[in-house]
Amino acid sequence: MFIIENYQLAVFLCVITMLCWGSWANTQKLASKKWGFPLFYWDYTLGVILLSLVFGLTLGSNGNSGQAFLPNLGDASLNAIFYALLGGIIFNIANLLLVAAIDIAGMAIAFPVGIGIALVLGVLVNYIAAPVGDPMLLFAGVGLVALAIVVDALAYKKISSGAATTKGIMISLAAGVLMGFFYRFVAASMSEDFSNPTTGLLTPYTAVFVFSIGIFISNFLFNTFFMYRPLNGEKVTYKDYFKVGTPKLHIIGILGGVIWCIGFLLNMIAAGEAGFAISYGLGQGATMVAAIWGIFIWKEFKNAPKGTNTLIGLMFLLFIVGLSLIIMAKNV
Repeated sequence: MFIIENYQLAVFLCVITMLCWGSWANTQKLASKKWGFPLFYWDYTLGVILLSLVFGLTLGSNGNSGQAFLPNLGDASLNAIFYALLGGIIFNIANLLLVAAIDIAGMAIAFPVGIGIALVLGVLVNYIAAPVGDPMLLFAGVGLVALAIVVDALAYKKISSGAATTKGIMISLAAGVLMGFFYRFVAASMSEDFSNPTTGLLTPYTAVFVFSIGIFISNFLFNTFFMYRPLNGEKVTYKDYFKVGTPKLHIIGILGGVIWCIGFLLNMIAAGEAGFAISYGLGQGATMVAAIWGIFIWKEFKNAPKGTNTLIGLMFLLFIVGLSLIIMAKNV
């Protein structure tokens, strides 16, 4: 299977993760307004499964290093499979809650609260479990990235017309806590040595595939709830999925899942060299990428009031310095 043994390449893969995680939501913007997020999300989960399977049967099955995808899946222990599935289940409910919180409280409040908590908690949990890198540099970088997310919130608040509600903030908090833990469970299912996997533990390719199964299976519970009992907005049904959905809409949703999964898989591969805490921390720089899309492509700040550009500039500076410190945390 394809693995890397170079830290610079690991950082490059994490940068691709940032691009993917910060860009997949654009596919939701491209979908019709009549195409509710729960319906879009079904195609998104299919995209995650399909891409993880394709990668497993190609990059995960070729080469002389490690164990091939199917043999590794066959040798996996029930414990390892459970952890990867649990990671998918936790991520799924966290992702759905975050989207609901954004719908209720607005992106200016929900996204920074949810992702900010996920960033700090995720790096902390993963570092405690697998301490790789200089903790001073790592957590200084995490602190600056978290501060950048707060500045990002202040910038979005200047163009946001909606007022945050207590309900939206509470849902954001729950989403952030769950999002901070899903990565650790997937990491716990994997062997630390990708070249010579520990018997019973998973390779990155197998772990991501089992993780995607956890998302899809749990979707029948969680996403069905959001379809018929939405926290905000009108309900949608399974009939709507087939009646309203067009081939174009389905392809857009699947593409969203493919983009997100590319980022996650490359992040898992990079973790073998960079460590799980650093990989996760760099991946959450996706907030900066999302901001770039919003500013330069979707023109969300076109009519922003005075002072907004200063906040945007400060946000990017904090992100760049924070991500640089995270990268430097691993001794090269």
